[in-house]
Amino acid sequence: MRLHLTNSIAVFLACLSAQPLNAQAKPDAIRAAAIKSLALLEKSAAGHTAHRKCFSCHHQALPVLALTTAKARGFKVNDKEIARQTKWTADFLERNRDNYREGKGQGGQADTAGYALWTLAAGAWKADATTDAVVDYLLQRDAKRDTWRPVSQRPPSEASLFTTTFLVLRGLKHYTPKTRQKEMAARFDKASKWLANAKAKDTEDHVFRLRALEVVGAKPEVIRAAREGLLKAQRKDGGWAQLAKLESDAYATGSVLATLHQVGGLATGDAAYQRGLEFLLKSQKDDGSWHIVSRSRPFQTYFETGFPHRKDQFISCAGSSWAMIALTLACDGGKK
Repeated sequence: MRLHLTNSIAVFLACLSAQPLNAQAKPDAIRAAAIKSLALLEKSAAGHTAHRKCFSCHHQALPVLALTTAKARGFKVNDKEIARQTKWTADFLERNRDNYREGKGQGGQADTAGYALWTLAAGAWKADATTDAVVDYLLQRDAKRDTWRPVSQRPPSEASLFTTTFLVLRGLKHYTPKTRQKEMAARFDKASKWLANAKAKDTEDHVFRLRALEVVGAKPEVIRAAREGLLKAQRKDGGWAQLAKLESDAYATGSVLATLHQVGGLATGDAAYQRGLEFLLKSQKDDGSWHIVSRSRPFQTYFETGFPHRKDQFISCAGSSWAMIALTLACDGGKK
């Protein structure tokens, strides 16, 4: 009897040791949350273009990145809407082609141009005369500096040297023609040296410094240190905050998780990633969105895009896009 009891205890302890120390977010819950957000992002991206002719990072770039990431993971997406948003972005750039050739750019300068090229790349748009003109402008822009400067103060997405510099570097790497590779390499060399030593002050800085380090081919130990810095900033609630004084939100959490996985090599099954997913699942609204409070001073006439949260709809759309990217990266596919 004593031997039988001892064996039973041994089996019980072995079962305990086989269990993960951190609970995994349920795949069905992740998929359901992503699907709810997917439909809303498609609707609001279309709603933005119905009211505005200008390209936006919050209603074109990030939703397109979210939709294409979801598609790559097996989710059913509206391919026609992705194609329409990509073509709409290309048309916006084409209308400004002469300005790019003259080094003038467009509203939002390097941020807008960089986000637009990221959108085109996500939508598989091939290099053409328009992307060549944008590259020409970006190579002229801030030519005497190590970085590319934001001209807006619309935090978090349009206020960071790291974000703007990453956007330009990524756009140049994807679309610079062979005839201008030497010019690109010279700008990359300057940016690489700056990135190696520059200090990030908030989550947006940390996220896009890590992304930029990958683009310039930084040493593994530099990328590893940047990754660890982000991991250490995770809150007890599983999320990340834009600033130390603010609460965790979906914009910061989604952008961190996506970057840690896509650039930092963090597995989606890692305890830190799973805690982040749990935060996103708990904070998602019933309509599929995440509400992020805007820190930007409004300058456009108010209009509705079909995304919730009224005056906070732009940053909430951007944050919801990052959240959906983080969720879909954790899925092996959109279906069982």
